[in-house]
Amino acid sequence: MGIKSFLGSRKKTQKDTPNIPIKVSDYMTRNLITFKSDQRIEQVIDAIIKNRISGAPVINDKNELIGVISEGDCIKQISESRYYNMPMDNDTVEKHMVKDVETIDGNMNIFDAANKFLASKRRRFPIIENGKLVGQISQKDILKAALALKGQNWKQ
Repeated sequence: MGIKSFLGSRKKTQKDTPNIPIKVSDYMTRNLITFKSDQRIEQVIDAIIKNRISGAPVINDKNELIGVISEGDCIKQISESRYYNMPMDNDTVEKHMVKDVETIDGNMNIFDAANKFLASKRRRFPIIENGKLVGQISQKDILKAALALKGQNWKQ
């Protein structure tokens, strides 16, 4: 009797892997809700609630990023205005937005971006090209990318 192989049938390995998108720009959101620095905080709160977002970029008239405003920034404002018994009528985004904003390159690998999220504890990063805001990547976008790439070779 001959020697039998107990390894079972082997799948043929595919030498040509399909071109799978793994860049930040492939998964970022391009159609963004944005705010202007002179908008009132109450308008921001209303937009955050209506659009079910946790924050948004703040841009100037040239579509350049000048800051980010989040739910936390709005909550802090509400808390301070109630504590000091000050009306929120005249409070603008400029007074409460974060001005020193970290961004991500749209050409960055999606998994490098995931590591940047872990290191920075941020929920979103704006994407800038030629000085203009072109999109935003969120933690949820990273999760969507991971699901889309499930079962693929992630080392490309």
